[in-house]
This record gives sequence, structure tokens and C-alpha cells, in this order.
Amino acid sequence: MILDKNDREERLVKKAMRGNVDAYGKVVDIYKEYLYKMAWLYVRNEDLALDIVQDSILKGFRSIRSLREARYFKTWMTRILINTAGDALRKNTGIYSLETVGDVLGGGTEKIEERMDVYEAIGRLEKHYRSVIILKYFEDMKLAEIAETLQMPEGSVSAYLTRAKRELKKYLKEGYENA
Repeated sequence: MILDKNDREERLVKKAMRGNVDAYGKVVDIYKEYLYKMAWLYVRNEDLALDIVQDSILKGFRSIRSLREARYFKTWMTRILINTAGDALRKNTGIYSLETVGDVLGGGTEKIEERMDVYEAIGRLEKHYRSVIILKYFEDMKLAEIAETLQMPEGSVSAYLTRAKRELKKYLKEGYENA
């Protein structure tokens, strides 16, 4: 019997839910790049993003037994990471460097500066708006997936996306007017 990737992951998660440390490590290894990317999008700082990932992995390990269904591991870890990133943002505000952005994004300085404007505008959004924007446009999640991850109705996600885009346009327009 050949298992597909999702079945193998689900089996690992189930083992982890029963206390298997190695299985938890293997599952986390599958998602480590995703978790780092998500953390970086929230804090725009390499060191802080790595700390957030580490804290999230530890929090996940401590509470893995509270996960109800193995197939929702990624959603569950995303929620932990978002909460951990929110806590970190309350403690450390406005930390990122041009070098970090350049390393992550690559490309010419014009593109980096334009992208920094977008990241800065996203960083100015309220936490719930920032979350839906990141999950929708950076993680390419559908409204239903975002609603599940953030534990809110799809209608709220849709409304938050609309409001967040309006805020982003306002912030970006202000930035260009002041330049």
C-alpha cells in the first residue's frame, strides 16, 4: 500500500499527538519554511521571525494533544504562529532592515523599496486585517481556509479583506504623496 504525502503527514501528526517526539520533529520539518515565511511577513525581521518560529514550535509541542484532527495540523500551527507573532509585535515594533528585505526578496533596489512600502503598509494594518491579507495574498489561501485558520465566519474574512485593501491603498497613497 503506497501512501500519498497527505496520508504520511497525517500519520506523523497522529504519532506526534500520542507523544512521539520524533514524529513531531518530522512534521515540523515539513512546515519549517512555511512557518518562517509567515513569521517574516508579520515582523519583517529575520532574527525575530526565527524566534517566533522557535516559540511557535515549542508551544505546538506543548499543546499537540489539544489538536482535535491531525489533518488540521497546518491550520493549527498557523494559528499558534499568528498569535506568537502578535505577541512579539506588541513587544518589538518596527524592526526590519534593508539587508534583511533584500536577502529575502532579492532583485534590484527599486523593487526592494517598492516592496518595503507594501510591507510597511501591511505592518500598519490592525492585526486581524494583516492576518487576512497575509493568508490570502502571500499564502494563497481561499476564504474558507482563512476562516478556518482564524476561526471566524467567511463573511468576516471577506469584510476584513475589503477593509484591509482599502487601508492599504490609503497608506500607499499617503506614502507616494509624501515622497
